[in-house]
Amino acid sequence: MHPPRTILTVGACLALAEASPLLRRALDPQALASEYFGNDSPWYQDRIPYFECSDSEIQDVYYYRWKIFRAHQRDLGQRGYISTEFLDDVGWQLEPWASLNDATGFHIGEGRWLRDRRFSDDYINHMFNGGNDRHFTDYMADSTWTRYLVDGDESTMTRHLDAMITLYDEWNDKLDKSGLYWIEPLADATEYTISSIDASGGQDGFGGGEAFRPSINSYMWANFRAIANIANLTGRSDVSSSYVDRAAELKQLFQDNIWNDTLGHFIDRHYTSNEFVQYWEPIRGRELVGLVPWMFSMPDDDPKYSSAWSHLLDSDKLSGSSGMRTVEPSYEYYMRQYRYDAATGLRECQWNGPVWPYQTTQALLGLANLLDTYNQTFISKTDYLNELRRYTKLHYNNGKLDLEEDYEPDKPGPIVGLPRSHHYFHSGYNDLIISGLVGIRPQADDTLVVNPMLPADSDISYFRLQDVAYHGHTLAVQWDADGSHYGQGAGLKVYVDGDEAASAAGLERVTASVSRASATTIDRSRIAKSVQLVRGQYPIGSASTGNETENVHDAIDGRVWFFPELPNGWNSNATEEDSQQWYAIDFGADTSLTSAELAFFADDGDFALPKDYTVLSWDNGEWKKIVGEGDQPVANGITNVKWADLSTSKLMLQFTQLAGKRTRLAEFKAF
Repeated sequence: MHPPRTILTVGACLALAEASPLLRRALDPQALASEYFGNDSPWYQDRIPYFECSDSEIQDVYYYRWKIFRAHQRDLGQRGYISTEFLDDVGWQLEPWASLNDATGFHIGEGRWLRDRRFSDDYINHMFNGGNDRHFTDYMADSTWTRYLVDGDESTMTRHLDAMITLYDEWNDKLDKSGLYWIEPLADATEYTISSIDASGGQDGFGGGEAFRPSINSYMWANFRAIANIANLTGRSDVSSSYVDRAAELKQLFQDNIWNDTLGHFIDRHYTSNEFVQYWEPIRGRELVGLVPWMFSMPDDDPKYSSAWSHLLDSDKLSGSSGMRTVEPSYEYYMRQYRYDAATGLRECQWNGPVWPYQTTQALLGLANLLDTYNQTFISKTDYLNELRRYTKLHYNNGKLDLEEDYEPDKPGPIVGLPRSHHYFHSGYNDLIISGLVGIRPQADDTLVVNPMLPADSDISYFRLQDVAYHGHTLAVQWDADGSHYGQGAGLKVYVDGDEAASAAGLERVTASVSRASATTIDRSRIAKSVQLVRGQYPIGSASTGNETENVHDAIDGRVWFFPELPNGWNSNATEEDSQQWYAIDFGADTSLTSAELAFFADDGDFALPKDYTVLSWDNGEWKKIVGEGDQPVANGITNVKWADLSTSKLMLQFTQLAGKRTRLAEFKAF
């Protein structure tokens, strides 16, 4: 499935110390996976790029963010995998998949760096085959293009061209006579903005307040450019030319009308007309969304526009003490709380000042683009590192890694704190490390650009990123300020398939030639047949105890995670003595099966591993033990079971539960 490694593990490398100092100091994927992921390490070991850094918080959050990515992969069975935004169900998700399209750019941006390309490819297939209901704005075409810049695989991208054209032409329902796109902020995934609050006269702002926003217009520009690039690869020059023209026209209108000379920022114009606001009036303040266009390198390289970044450094403007404010404190309704969760009384989501990982990610992606290719003096790589570190610290909640929805801008701590909020995948981070801090800037041609977003005098004395799949090759990027950490001399080094391809004495931009090779094959040989997407429909679960509908459903919902803050799976009832418990799956018809994955959760308290387990099949009206091979049960990881091909309509997991303990079966997958 994966190409052979060219960088050996530490254990193997020690024997080659004299022959190859580089190999001697390469990172050990097995050791790092075990350290950060414990019993679940097999899922990560051959999939993720490995990273170390002299800043331990950045390193720790990097691996935590891969845990978030893994936890949010929902297996839809025959339809493949998607990335979810919330770990558990929310009322506004697209059924029956539990998908939402507003954070797809981050999901694909993170997933494009996995060596296993199935997850991003399945997700893109899902979104362009009925999974994108335009519930929110997005930039899926651009995300698909930027994924291609990493893997170089034209076929997995170009097959979606017609679907992209259809999808983004549907957004003409938000195209105004002015030539600009408008959107309700709520449908832009940003409720309670200046435009929506002011359109209510300051009384509300959850809905309404439609406006011409920097976000939707830059998203559409990026999508048009991506469609043009993809059409060009397929030889459809007429389509490419048309979308190049559409992008150029939109950009000109955007810069002429969304830029505000008074505020020195890209800001909304009202689309709504009522007693409080009028069509085409500019909103009365700066928002962080005004920096989003640089996420796509949309604005011209002009100091007039680049000067907007100075507002990010001003503590009276967009720079809060704990992160990037979404609105400046000079706004009349800054941080006014309008909405509370009915069940808990806790504060709900708003964009009138709080720090949002969502838009912090966008701003940092834009800042990396600005620092990489623009000529400006308003903001520096030092500022990038400072902002990245502030964002890194947001991931810690009372000393534990647990990213939530939004945060206080002027003091530490999350705002929402609702049960749904734990380990929220509404942002990116590892893409910021790989394409930002480390500086891998993917290209459409046979080159690689590396430009670390670190100042020349950075206090980060070393980093190494390895096992990065790029254009069919394997990359490593290494920085060693004085040469003492990796023993290869001081400076920046870039390796392609283990050979040094570029270097520099300092933290500067370097380019290497990387010939195009075939990307790794996507393996879809194992399709889960046990996933229940619709309650009440086959496959149907049942259990010995704890047989409430939702409790039973959760063990076959295609989701696997082991975070204790948000329970996941079927929970049995405790018994006073050791007891036989079971969980069964009824497929509704004879089904060919060869294996299963059992995901048991255990902690130091209520939940424990079972003493033993057996897998049985329904055979001529009775349960019979399956003869095969099975792992010893493991906690917070995958226990694998396999057998010779059999056909059965039902499968049962039977096990011995410890007295006084409960069993949590996070997921029971059958293949």
